[in-house]
Amino acid sequence: MKQHLNTIIIALAVISAGYLLARGYQNRALNQNAISVTGLGEENFTSDLIVWSGSFSSKDYELKTANNLLNKDQKTIRNYLKSKGLSDDEIVFEGVNIQRDYTYDYDDRGVLVNTTFNGFILTQSLKVTSKKVDTVEEISRSVTDLIDLGVEFNAMSPYFYYTKLAQLKLRMIEAATKDARERASKIAENAGDELGSLKNADMGVFQITGENSSEEYSWGGNFNTSSKKKTANITIRLRYEID
Repeated sequence: MKQHLNTIIIALAVISAGYLLARGYQNRALNQNAISVTGLGEENFTSDLIVWSGSFSSKDYELKTANNLLNKDQKTIRNYLKSKGLSDDEIVFEGVNIQRDYTYDYDDRGVLVNTTFNGFILTQSLKVTSKKVDTVEEISRSVTDLIDLGVEFNAMSPYFYYTKLAQLKLRMIEAATKDARERASKIAENAGDELGSLKNADMGVFQITGENSSEEYSWGGNFNTSSKKKTANITIRLRYEID
């Protein structure tokens, strides 16, 4: 009985091995009758939206006085920005942050012995969102003008965006698909074959980097916001049958 069982197991193993081998040859033959190519879609573009922000502060022992100083600086900043061509809709002054400033004195043992109140510090942030990219970019570089007007303004670097990414992406997908098909046709032609039907298509990650920059691509997609001029690209991988 044991001998018969061993014979059955061996027979099943041979049948399974034969089946797997046959499947392997079949898949290999199928792969040999197909071609995979990758096409690239790439386009340079200029940002059409800029976001710039900064903050300014005032300080006084009296809260009301500190607030009046802050309002004076806000008015100076608003008038300056409007003189550069910006509208009220593009300028947003955010809420005021209030802090009490103290000086703490400690003895040699680290025990607090005295607390001195130095006044109220009021800080307000400003955010400019505009399609006047060149204008706001120039303002961000000329922040010393506000200092000359008596405002201690702490400016951040601007962020650049593009509001037509959906249309841009569609154009790039079309270009990448066309590029991939042309590559596949040329390969098939050089091999003496004809390009058959499309078996499947895979789209790569959408990448946006600074134009002529050395930024590395990210597996999850790169989205540059620091450069006004950008380069977007995408890849399309197509797999065709070969006749």
